[in-house]
Amino acid sequence: MITLKDVKENPEVDALIRGAQKQLNAMGYTEHGHRHISIVSKRAGDILEKLGYPERTVELTRIAGYMHDIGNCINRVDHAHSGAILAYNILKDMGMPVDERTEIMMAIGNHDEKTGNAISDISAALILADKSDAHRDRVINKNLSTFDIHDRVNYAVTNTNLTLDPEERKIILDLTIDNKICPVLDYFEIFMERTMMSKYAAKFLKIWFELIINDTKLL
Repeated sequence: MITLKDVKENPEVDALIRGAQKQLNAMGYTEHGHRHISIVSKRAGDILEKLGYPERTVELTRIAGYMHDIGNCINRVDHAHSGAILAYNILKDMGMPVDERTEIMMAIGNHDEKTGNAISDISAALILADKSDAHRDRVINKNLSTFDIHDRVNYAVTNTNLTLDPEERKIILDLTIDNKICPVLDYFEIFMERTMMSKYAAKFLKIWFELIINDTKLL
């Protein structure tokens, strides 16, 4: 069975991740490289693991999280769809069974808030993990005077915690935002779609999504 370790050691996957980040650097986007995908991979897998899903489902979720942004090496536009096809073909070449690589393809193809929906347990966990990764470490541009709203909001987030209480069936995104850098309202200006997508992804898993910012429950 193909594991996350196998995927991480695949030179083709690594080249696509590096190429994706190279392109996003040129476009001035936030970080979508090894740091981000590693966090998403772990968080997504942890969600289903804590909810009691089978070990293999958890492993497939971690693989989907690790590969979910490789489509950025083609273009930022429709990166979820192109990345899903890339992942499917790479996993096929690696010998993964068709049912497993199809599940991963579906999850990756539905992780973007513009075109995607939670359509499976794996996709729902991927969405929750991906949309929770707002943090100043993702800001590539270090010149505060040239920040756009995405740089400013991400840079203002000094701490991010995503915690799951399986007994209460509740997942909590707890953020600390430096109001000196940007007001909380700016966060919702660019992340409202992602927040609602997270809410519906949690609902798919039959859990409740809560958002806490600066110790204030907002959702």
